[in-house]
Amino acid sequence: MSTTEHAPDAEVHPPTDPGVTSEVEDLAQQIADQVESFLLALQAIARGDAGGRAIPLLLLEVSQVLLAGARLGVQTDFEPVEEFQPDAGPDPDLDELRLRLATLLDGVDDYTEVFDPYVHPPEPITTRLSDDLSSVAAALAHGLRHFRAGRTSEALWWWQFSYVSAWGAEASAALRALQSVVAHDRLDHDLEGESEQVAAAEEMLES
Repeated sequence: MSTTEHAPDAEVHPPTDPGVTSEVEDLAQQIADQVESFLLALQAIARGDAGGRAIPLLLLEVSQVLLAGARLGVQTDFEPVEEFQPDAGPDPDLDELRLRLATLLDGVDDYTEVFDPYVHPPEPITTRLSDDLSSVAAALAHGLRHFRAGRTSEALWWWQFSYVSAWGAEASAALRALQSVVAHDRLDHDLEGESEQVAAAEEMLES
């Protein structure tokens, strides 16, 4: 990946929000760095740069951005400076990203997830990795635009709120699906090899 490549709508980082402490600014910068890293990696993987390692790398990237979400989740609720959310500009067009991911993940894109594990009876839903990953990217990119515009409080509020209400669940479901693909790839192969060994042993015993 080129070192000059940037996530959507990259700009020079502006001054901090008035009244934001250095600790909060440091947290926001760390979250922004993780968000940008995720967006860049997702774009590169969707282009096919990862080759046959796409799913393990997606597993890694989703795991890392969920760590950022967990850090936001344990914080006291952030409050935006303004009552109404400022215009962050047009949302990036992620249709191409979604379509590339759908093509890349053909065969494992559709998966079933329990929408809420605390609802009884459970409500399984069918969704797509490509849709969930694109939705996560859109939510994260929205907050990143606020951060780059100098609205640190707004960015943290948005990332935290959208993590709890949307992208946290989407990323968690995608993580579980990706981990399942990796597990099947590793374990099913091992089981197949064990079956062949058992059959060979039985044949030797019968002889």
